[in-house]
Amino acid sequence: MVRRNRAIVVVLALLAGLLAGVSPAIASPAFFWGVATSGYQSEGSAPDSNWRRYEQAKTSSIKEPYREAVDFRHRYPEDIERAKQLGVNVFRFSVEWARIEPRPGQVDQTELAYYDDVVRRVVAAGMRPMITLDHWVYPGWVADQGGWDSDRTVDAWLANARRVVERYKGLGALWITINEPTVYLQNETTNGGLAGWKLPWAQTRLVNVHRAAYDLIHSLDPGALVSSNTAYIPAAQGILDASFLDRVRDKLDFAGVDYYYGASLDNLSAVHAANGEFWKVTPQPDGIYYALRYYARKFPNLPLYVVENGMPTDNGAARPDGYTRSDHLRDHIYWVQRAKADGMNVIGYNYWSLTDNYEWGSYQPRFGLYTVDAATDPTLTRRPTDAVAAYRDLIAGHGVPGGYTPVRPPGFCSVVDGLGSCLDPARYPGPVAPLG
Repeated sequence: MVRRNRAIVVVLALLAGLLAGVSPAIASPAFFWGVATSGYQSEGSAPDSNWRRYEQAKTSSIKEPYREAVDFRHRYPEDIERAKQLGVNVFRFSVEWARIEPRPGQVDQTELAYYDDVVRRVVAAGMRPMITLDHWVYPGWVADQGGWDSDRTVDAWLANARRVVERYKGLGALWITINEPTVYLQNETTNGGLAGWKLPWAQTRLVNVHRAAYDLIHSLDPGALVSSNTAYIPAAQGILDASFLDRVRDKLDFAGVDYYYGASLDNLSAVHAANGEFWKVTPQPDGIYYALRYYARKFPNLPLYVVENGMPTDNGAARPDGYTRSDHLRDHIYWVQRAKADGMNVIGYNYWSLTDNYEWGSYQPRFGLYTVDAATDPTLTRRPTDAVAAYRDLIAGHGVPGGYTPVRPPGFCSVVDGLGSCLDPARYPGPVAPLG
């Protein structure tokens, strides 16, 4: 039954792609424009998992109850259609291990059919799936056997990865093995899923999982692009890379970068992120240029992909400084285009996120192109922000037009890449290159 269901998904997806004028297994856009989501943060109907247990135990990360998130589990057709209307060609989501294998060796066919339909609709809409195999969530039974403190988790994780890749191979998917591995384990220690002194061994398990998954995906889905995205932390990334990225550099098809916060001598507000008050951080768009340049120099043979970038607001309220989501989006795309013009091989950009969601313990930080009052609105109505039209225009125009001046100018002496970004700043203003 599983093999036959997967065959039906492949046939329907390929037919849908042909009708849309694309071949999902072959066609490659000049630039990947995407939106991003994750399972636990957006799906609702949460199964037993490490994060469900953290939420129920009210660990230190949890500020408010999970409820039903934004119920992507039952509203995915309309959200995928919203993404299609933006003009994006990539839709990032995670296939949740806890949902499809609620007990060891027991596969929930209903939940697999749900992901089958997500994939089918994404491909039929002319978008490539970007499938995350692990976005910080594992089944409750894996937690019971020690989580990432156990070698048994490595074997179980890879068995699940094989199940997912075999099911969705041949559809032009981009694969993310593990989302932000370093932050993943930091959250595990914060919430009690892993003792802090055991971090080095857990990090090695994640490294081994990624390396094995990379080979597995390439054996099952030849030609697919595989990576693991990293959260870029200004001035500290070199140290953080030593725990994971440097150990898998030969098992990456592109460098996946998540950029949210910069730092400069006149903007040290990123300190608020440590307290979870993300909306208090003053955005620094020029920092995305230096983050990309850092990886262009570190991995000169790898393409660069901004897997996540977005701006949080305080419960959807306007920022006191008047800086809007559309300003933030245009300014960051400007600097991505500057990177491209300066010779960096940037191949893609995903906005985080399509809708507001459960930001790992709170609905207060709002990142969505579409805002949702998940804590107070039982209808979970999606309301477009000003960035919806802005993103649609950016995609249609292949970025900002020549002569665009960012609303927020560069910071004074950026330290995003240590002193390197201060001593060797990007020429400003400067030329931009179209994306795609």
